[in-house]
Amino acid sequence: MKKLLTFSVISIVVIACATVPMTDRKQLNLLPESQMVSMAATSYSQFLNENQVLPHADPRSIRVRVVGNRIADAAKVYLKQNGMLSRVAGFNWEFKVVESAEKNAWCMPGGKVVFYTGILDVTQDDEGLAVVMGHEIAHAIARHGNERMSQGLAVQLGGVGLGVALSKQSAQTQNIFLQSYGIGSTLGILKFSRTHESEADHMGLVFMAMAGFDPAEAPRFWQRMAAQGGQAPPEFLSTHPSHSTRIADLNKWMAEAKRYYKPS
Repeated sequence: MKKLLTFSVISIVVIACATVPMTDRKQLNLLPESQMVSMAATSYSQFLNENQVLPHADPRSIRVRVVGNRIADAAKVYLKQNGMLSRVAGFNWEFKVVESAEKNAWCMPGGKVVFYTGILDVTQDDEGLAVVMGHEIAHAIARHGNERMSQGLAVQLGGVGLGVALSKQSAQTQNIFLQSYGIGSTLGILKFSRTHESEADHMGLVFMAMAGFDPAEAPRFWQRMAAQGGQAPPEFLSTHPSHSTRIADLNKWMAEAKRYYKPS
């Protein structure tokens, strides 16, 4: 029985391996994307009900929605050209803006995007907004949420326990990603998170260029973010690359993005 369960876990891992668009990195997605999309839709709806969402006709909402749809359409073209259109199967893109001084934005699986009004001061215009939007849309297309939850499941349950958790889809499985980790596993998860951030920067740079936004704005946006100040933890303890690392990487990918850029 133990051998059978171990074989089942190995089979799940093999089947769940996928390739991230553009970067060709192998990733592990243990959970069905349809389940991730369903969980995200529930969380997204709850978040909107608990926060001050700007009206649909607010100029800031319109700008975010217009830029978001342009980049989502461009990303879909890229995926179709590369035979990966299934990555957005079941997606229903939504773009909302909530009133908050926090300089943040995020995207849940299935294309549920939220911008905080605080970050609009840093984006400044549509080009800057496209930098953040491309990055967030890339997270969803790369299925980083699924991958991080899969990593969390593997760390918390491991081996045979992983197979059991996936077969039962228990409440513990749903909440596993929110639980804390030990020091060793924490550093591992943070490393993967920085990989995800860099991957989203790369993919987002190309997506914004395909949508007709100048990718050269990306390093300038991160320069403005760096100028906001605040003490950041050492990069090896952070979930995000340092601003200087991001800017250097974006400049490294700039020639690639420029090949896709056609000013609108």
